[in-house]
Amino acid sequence: MSLILHLILRLAAVVLLCLAGAVGWVLVDTHRAIEAETVATADRVARDLEDLYWQKLVWRDGFSRGAPLPVPEWETLRTGRLVTPGTCVTFAPDGQEPRRLCGQVEGVGMPAPAWFEAGYAALFGPSASVERRLSVRQPGAGHVVVIADPQTSVRQAWQQVSIVVRVAALMAAGIGLLAAALIGQALMPARKIIAGLKRLEIGDYRHRLPGHRMAEFSHIARAVNQLTDRLEQTTAERAALTKRLFAVQEEERRALARDLHDEFGQCLTATGALAAAIEAGAAGRPDLADDARAITRVVRRMMATVREALARLRSQDVDELGLEASLAQLVGGWNAQAAPRAVFHLAVSGDLSAVPGQTALNIYRIAQECLTNAARHGRPSNVYLRVERTTTDGEAVALTVEDNGGGDAGRIAGTSGHGILGIRERIAALGGSLSIATAAHGVRVAAIIPLFLPRAAMPAAAGLA
Repeated sequence: MSLILHLILRLAAVVLLCLAGAVGWVLVDTHRAIEAETVATADRVARDLEDLYWQKLVWRDGFSRGAPLPVPEWETLRTGRLVTPGTCVTFAPDGQEPRRLCGQVEGVGMPAPAWFEAGYAALFGPSASVERRLSVRQPGAGHVVVIADPQTSVRQAWQQVSIVVRVAALMAAGIGLLAAALIGQALMPARKIIAGLKRLEIGDYRHRLPGHRMAEFSHIARAVNQLTDRLEQTTAERAALTKRLFAVQEEERRALARDLHDEFGQCLTATGALAAAIEAGAAGRPDLADDARAITRVVRRMMATVREALARLRSQDVDELGLEASLAQLVGGWNAQAAPRAVFHLAVSGDLSAVPGQTALNIYRIAQECLTNAARHGRPSNVYLRVERTTTDGEAVALTVEDNGGGDAGRIAGTSGHGILGIRERIAALGGSLSIATAAHGVRVAAIIPLFLPRAAMPAAAGLA
């Protein structure tokens, strides 16, 4: 879940909590107001009926038949005005049938839903009645009982809650939109920091994060920039060290090739000559002649092995012949094998003669290892080597090896073998990129090798060289 959505959900939870508190406060306040109106109605009606009672008592013309005390005429428009809408007044004269007068209910809000009515009744219970004596000095004058109508209480509560909920919903929507805009604006630096980290992930160490007004994001950006500087320096030192190691490796290869050619070559040649001499002088000794021929066959196999090793070790051809001719010779060597399982193809685009010597040697080694892997990790019938000098993103050489051997690109990319590891290290030392993906019928290995290192890496490289 994104941080903006997380903060908005928390804000919505707070708003809902505040809305629930407001609704609860409105319900309690409405209930108290209804109780207060009930008490006020009881006081008004009792006082008015008491005045009427004393008027009747003074005039002596309001006595009911058989009643020792007068009964006031109270069910009039005057008394109705004193009754709050939604309350019911019951007047019970002493010894007579109680009579009831209720205020209008329809004018008090809209009917509430059944669930709200049930919840309100469960929360506050039945309405309490208020009783008032008509006269303290004349207990037999009767009493007045006022009670709030339950439907009216529910209507009033529902009306107040509806108003609060509508207003609160509008305010919550406005606050939510404004808060989302403010939060999104406040978190914009986080997006820039994430974008910078992604560029750092792909090896773009030249990118730097800008400063921010908020101290927290500014500290994070400063820390990321410091990490980028350190990674850039470490990568440059590692690339220079790797290049130096490969240079030493090439020197060792040349020394080993010289030793193989000079020592082993001469020894094998001498051994072959001795075997031929023994075979020629073994007249009448067929067993000795057979042994001499066996020695000759072993010498030939060893000579072939030494020639193959020299072909892999020697790199003088790149310096002497150039990169394009060396690649053509490499592909021709694969096609000239005694029993080749695949046909190797070469396609060159652009001028490769101006490629620096050390870079050309590394490109040759990368192509050599890629062709070996193509023949080793599958059963291709065709292997295509394409080398192109490009100027799209600066001077670079694009090398692609594709086969139709049906190999597993994921397994090859995840292998920890020395071949792929060596290719990765060479390309990383040159500041390039490598991708291993599935082709139409096999595996495609693509590398981009820049012809010039970034300027930031040159001082460290020069220092370690």
